[in-house]
Amino acid sequence: MPANWLFWLLFHVFVAVALTLDLGVLHRDSHKIRLREAALATAVWISLAGVFAVLLYFFGHAMAADSRHSNATLSLEFVTGYLVEESMSIDNLFVFLLIFKFFQVPRELHHHVLFWGVVGALIARATFIFAGVALINRFHWIIYIFGAFLIYAGIGLMRSHKSIDPGKNPLLRFAQKHMRVTSDYESGTRFLVHREGVRYATQLLLVLIVVESTDIIFAVDSIPAVLAVTRNPFIVYTSNVFAILGLRSLYFALAGGLQRFHLLHYGLAIILIFVGGKMLASDWFEMPIAVALGVIAALLAGAVALSVVFPQPEEA
Repeated sequence: MPANWLFWLLFHVFVAVALTLDLGVLHRDSHKIRLREAALATAVWISLAGVFAVLLYFFGHAMAADSRHSNATLSLEFVTGYLVEESMSIDNLFVFLLIFKFFQVPRELHHHVLFWGVVGALIARATFIFAGVALINRFHWIIYIFGAFLIYAGIGLMRSHKSIDPGKNPLLRFAQKHMRVTSDYESGTRFLVHREGVRYATQLLLVLIVVESTDIIFAVDSIPAVLAVTRNPFIVYTSNVFAILGLRSLYFALAGGLQRFHLLHYGLAIILIFVGGKMLASDWFEMPIAVALGVIAALLAGAVALSVVFPQPEEA
């Protein structure tokens, strides 16, 4: 059991309460999420992440069980990891929008799918994070593989935007082949229904399968990117969780204008190359976390600003 087990427990209680309030109280009835509601929820999640960073500043050693770094460094590592994961999430929203369009999911059901997608993502990310930290601690040379992979992923993202064909998803094809599936969304938010004593999967379950499997693909590059910032499991995990929890509200806040950020993937590509290089050079040069945070923030802000200044042609 880790020395900071109490803070692990308290954090998971916070996550459970937040998810329960979200689906059980605030979104008990499925409805279209308006821009104002989404913007307010996004501001709340960002504020909560800020509060958590402040708590780390004052209680970092107790919360993260890390005696090597100061509380201020732990707080900055959390902010940097959160910014990396949040920026990667923004790019992933393009793909979620594509999935919903492909399946023609009614807008009032988007939140329900993303909610359960978040639950699955939390489990998958936790598995990847602890596996990644364990590998690095046991086999130090793994950092070179992670670093090289991040640079490779960054170069690939520089050449082309993240893209996915939902119809070719192998898990989707398996489900369609081995499950009885309804042909519409008349069952509302239900993933399984019974008709004349026979169980059917709904179209919404197929959408969830694609969203969950897609998130696993995204985690392959986002988790090593955060591990390039810090290898403290508590910091890596909490920064990921805060970014994932705010993903749904961010989706609805930006869904109408995602296409405006057409240069964002270039900024993210450079960020991946930067953190990959940082990881490769970590044995010879330890970059101050404040400098890394400044570089990542500048790259992200620059990509967004250039997208606004140089808008995409209407034909595109």
